[in-house]
Amino acid sequence: MHTNVKRAGMAALLLAGCALYFSRDEPPPPPAQVREPGSGLFAFVPSMEGTRPDGDIKTLDGEQLVVDAELGHLFDYYLAGLGEKDLGAIRTEIERELDRRLKPGPARQAKRLLSSYLAYKQALAGIESKLAPSGDVAQSARARLAAMRALRSTYFTPEQSAGLFGATDMADDDAVARLEVAVDKTLSAEQKQAKVAELDRRMPAALREEREAPAKVIRLEESVARLRAGGAGDNEVYSLRAATFSPEAAARLADVDRDEAAWKARIGAYLTQRATLMAQPTQQKDAALQRLRDQSFSADEQRRLGAYE
Repeated sequence: MHTNVKRAGMAALLLAGCALYFSRDEPPPPPAQVREPGSGLFAFVPSMEGTRPDGDIKTLDGEQLVVDAELGHLFDYYLAGLGEKDLGAIRTEIERELDRRLKPGPARQAKRLLSSYLAYKQALAGIESKLAPSGDVAQSARARLAAMRALRSTYFTPEQSAGLFGATDMADDDAVARLEVAVDKTLSAEQKQAKVAELDRRMPAALREEREAPAKVIRLEESVARLRAGGAGDNEVYSLRAATFSPEAAARLADVDRDEAAWKARIGAYLTQRATLMAQPTQQKDAALQRLRDQSFSADEQRRLGAYE
């Protein structure tokens, strides 16, 4: 099957999932965390331990909030913790983060927008029940997108909607267009390929870059593996990553490498000690193994040990 047609099929699954998204009592959003002193990392909910909030919030002259997708990314990051924390706690943490990042004026602007954003997310829950049933998955996807966009006018100005959702709308429209081609039974395989090629040609550069980003990372890490296999050190790897992305990204990836190496070293030491303990009688062995786990790993880390044992 043509690669782009496969992508359209995947889009169908994602868009069909809108029904689940809309039918929840609370909006499905992303996770949150309480800052660990001095670390710059978060643990507002366990599932997000060791992460930093999304969203590069910007202002004009330090006083006027820039309403763009980055602000939505910040909101959604914390909202993903819904279920581990209630909505009130999540809202408080978002507002705390806004106060930390912004001057009082822009922070107030962002908090007002947050109120609209939360109300909009909750209103999405009622959309699905108002849509007419359809056996056409592409038509259903189009109807959901149209209903979502119509609902926004109740909560946002046109400028706010464009800033918050413009990029995702562009991606959604492209995905639905590919879905329509994939499910159109009147088109031959050749005609489908031609239509998909036209969609590829018309795809905005920003969307193309976003679509290609995962493959770019995979190709980079394949190159890194070849470098290391050839005896290259950390400096050569850093240079390659910095040239491909940025020095900042290369530094973050180097941190990931160090964390992974440290984890593997801990696992190796644990497995060596575990092998010795396995020879003990059952009762002694079980207690000794648990002591070893408690000494070596946190409760969350211990959940991963089964894959290595």
